[in-house]
Amino acid sequence: MEKHAMEQDPDARWLARVMHIAFFLLLGASLVRFLLRHPWEDRSPWIVALSGALASLYLLGPVLGTRATPRRIAWLCTVVAVWVLLVVLAPSFAWCAVPLFYTGLRTLPPRAALALVALLTAFVVTAQVQLSHGGFDPNLLVAPPAVAAIATAVFVHAQRQADRQRALIDDLIRTRRELAAIERREGTLAERQRLSMEIHDTLAQGLSSQQMLLQAAERTWDADPSTARRHVRTAESIAERNLAEARRFVHDLAPADLAEGGGLEEALRTLAGRESAAFRVDGVPVPLPERVQSALLRIAQGALANVREHAAARSAALTLTYLDDQVVLDIADDGRGFDASAARQSGVRGHGLPAMRVRAQQLGGTLTVESTPGEGTVLSVAIPLSTPLEAGA
Repeated sequence: MEKHAMEQDPDARWLARVMHIAFFLLLGASLVRFLLRHPWEDRSPWIVALSGALASLYLLGPVLGTRATPRRIAWLCTVVAVWVLLVVLAPSFAWCAVPLFYTGLRTLPPRAALALVALLTAFVVTAQVQLSHGGFDPNLLVAPPAVAAIATAVFVHAQRQADRQRALIDDLIRTRRELAAIERREGTLAERQRLSMEIHDTLAQGLSSQQMLLQAAERTWDADPSTARRHVRTAESIAERNLAEARRFVHDLAPADLAEGGGLEEALRTLAGRESAAFRVDGVPVPLPERVQSALLRIAQGALANVREHAAARSAALTLTYLDDQVVLDIADDGRGFDASAARQSGVRGHGLPAMRVRAQQLGGTLTVESTPGEGTVLSVAIPLSTPLEAGA
């Protein structure tokens, strides 16, 4: 995960490019220095060939990524081996080791990287002593290890700082999600309490009054028919008011984002912003029945909840598409994915997807899921825009 995060970090990519350029500049300068200071001799063809081979090998580095895969480690070992041969033949190539320090530290586990740095430093010291032509200079023994130690310390410190910042961000995101979940639970409880009080004060009281009026009408039906009919008419009036209250409750139980009056597009945009997802509308919007809007919003909420809780995705996107005969909602993420065909056969994906599929089928629509382990998931729901749908609404 850390290596992958480094690949995604713009600063890490910028530093990698700088080190890449520095390596080729040092390699070219070392080759030019050798050719200028030494006439053409038996080892010259080998040095030119090894320099070309080293340049070609180093060009493969970005293609292989930065993770410590077997191919990447084999590539690094080959690069170091070719560089060692060059240093043995021409010590002036020793300072090409500085970019190799960074490559090793970025690729290998800490202990292996430190061992590689020590090995490279030893060759640099040996090469510098050879270039001194036998004259003792303490700097030749101290400077290369000091440069290596500084480079390693700076890299390790930067990496640890990045890890701490990443952990802090993860904690903040997790805390924000927990607070959002607590707020949702508190909101749900408050809404339940409000509805229970309203039902008690309206529907329950009305039903109780109807029961008493009908019982009174039954007792006086034979002795005083006019009074009995008055009780029935009063009960009918109370039933009419209760029906209006019941319809109001049903409207209030619609998704809160829709109840605010912004429509489906605004509700989806608000949901996407809340879940840090992208949102796009394609096609020409048309008015949709409330039942369709509510179903699509509920499906989007469930799908993004699955992305948040199970997918470990870096990004997600909602796309609402208006076609001639249907409206389509796509929810895509780049998370870990799953084997969709195996999940359908085993039926072990929980209640979320079946509930979404039932919502779509109730409106004559379909829900499809395309997913592959490691390649994310795309959930698509299509609702037809037809007369049977509107009649069903």
